[in-house]
Amino acid sequence: MVGAGVVGLSVAHELARSGHEVRIVAAREAPDSVSGVAAAIWFPHDVDHSPAVLDSAAVTYRRLAELAGDPRTGVHLRRGTVLSRRAEVDTSWTRAVPHTEPAGPDGLPAGASGIRCTVPLVETSTYLGWLRETVTGLGVRIRAAEFASVGDVLRQDDADVLVVAAGLRSAALLGDDDVSFPIRGQVVRLANPGLTDWITDDDNPGGLTYVVPRRDDVVCGGTGDVGSWDEQVDPDVEAAILRRVTELVPQLAGQPVLSRAAGLRPGRAGVRLEAVAGHDRPVYACYGHGGAGFTLSWGDAARVAALIGASET
Repeated sequence: MVGAGVVGLSVAHELARSGHEVRIVAAREAPDSVSGVAAAIWFPHDVDHSPAVLDSAAVTYRRLAELAGDPRTGVHLRRGTVLSRRAEVDTSWTRAVPHTEPAGPDGLPAGASGIRCTVPLVETSTYLGWLRETVTGLGVRIRAAEFASVGDVLRQDDADVLVVAAGLRSAALLGDDDVSFPIRGQVVRLANPGLTDWITDDDNPGGLTYVVPRRDDVVCGGTGDVGSWDEQVDPDVEAAILRRVTELVPQLAGQPVLSRAAGLRPGRAGVRLEAVAGHDRPVYACYGHGGAGFTLSWGDAARVAALIGASET
């Protein structure tokens, strides 16, 4: 299979656990991909809320909630608020969460409403390391390689089945560039002054805003620049992010910057999870997760495993 981000590793895990011999080729390992940049809070962001997406999100929620019981995974269950500043709000995502409730008016921005809920939060460096170790422990082999197309992969690899789960790179490999696009995200990580609750504010007048406290830092964002391929940190964008997050959470004012990063979310008109015709061996696509790679990872991995299993019966 192609891809070693959070989706690729999750697919490899499910296939190996089903008894398949799995090999991964990837241009980047997970910490160097957008998976390593993500705030990694469970939420179907930058992706359509179709029934299939929400089903996968619910499966992943349950799996991550189970993993939160193991401190080695870096998964935690954290309470927080999804803000909205519009009259018409898409709350379909709430069906994938066991319990939600309206946020009280205290502490909300003027004119905003909110939904309170508890969701999984992933410490990316710990989780991706744990997931890679778990996958290789199941016999999966990972090697660095870059290919121009799926045809090139098939010519150089004798795999019986190929899964393309390479995030943004998947579109070029499969010739799907017309409906796939980058969504640039930039974050700045601040020292944590003792925050535990997260907050997201997609409708902030200044732009996408979120505050995600982790054990040792707070991931503050962000941006959603559709079509931008720029992976360099922009100081002006960072300054704007800091203004928005400190207005939303005043405790962040004056906290030192620990790190900063930018990455490209794999945007698409809709998640592509299907068999791909036209090759001499079975090829399956699993990409286009937008900002929801962690949120859909286990659910979509299970769907890929089921597709491959059904094709073999």
